[in-house]
Amino acid sequence: MHYIKVVLSTVLLLILSATLFAHGVDEDTQTFLSGNSGVAFVPFLYIGAKHMLTGYDHLLFLVGVIFFLYRTKEVLLYVSFFTIGHSVTLLLGVLANMAINSYLIDAIIALSIVYKGFDNLGGFQRFLGFQPNTKAAVLKFGLFHGFGLASKLQELSFSREGLLTNLIGFNIGVEIGQFIALALVLFVITNWRRYPSFLKFSTLTNTLLMAAGFLLFGYQIVGYLNS
Repeated sequence: MHYIKVVLSTVLLLILSATLFAHGVDEDTQTFLSGNSGVAFVPFLYIGAKHMLTGYDHLLFLVGVIFFLYRTKEVLLYVSFFTIGHSVTLLLGVLANMAINSYLIDAIIALSIVYKGFDNLGGFQRFLGFQPNTKAAVLKFGLFHGFGLASKLQELSFSREGLLTNLIGFNIGVEIGQFIALALVLFVITNWRRYPSFLKFSTLTNTLLMAAGFLLFGYQIVGYLNS
């Protein structure tokens, strides 16, 4: 029961954080980026890790991805697909200056959370009579998540001197943040699976994931309309 409360509290906290943090960048980070010139590998690494750890939309999607993965090999495989996807579009988006409205890309990311919750609930088989390729879906959504990261970076004013090195540092930082978050989530879920309540409350948890996705989608659409 303790693990159930931890999981549900974590999901609810992430939902509420959407309106508090809005996937933004704090003032200290903005000040550093606007004043920095040249290579700053370690600071960008730190910014990337912090961005992922506060990136509620990325984390909620990953929770959905690993929720029913029981083997370490499977977890690594799916996370690798996601990592490849967002790494490619993060680097491509910034280096090629491919700008996408951050509200719209974040709305798509929100729908990826809805997708994974729906998939975990068996919705595709139950209502549509087919099962999409989950690995392909994770890779494709990873591409969108990467464009989301790229869009956030491009909204900030910082020097393009040493850009590639700084971007690599940022991307490695994102992976470090992702690893830390996944380790915590896996610890909770792995321990929760020891109890019969896991399957019983998995429906509620994935329903909450879908609710969080719809909430974030609405939040981003409202932001787009008001921008």
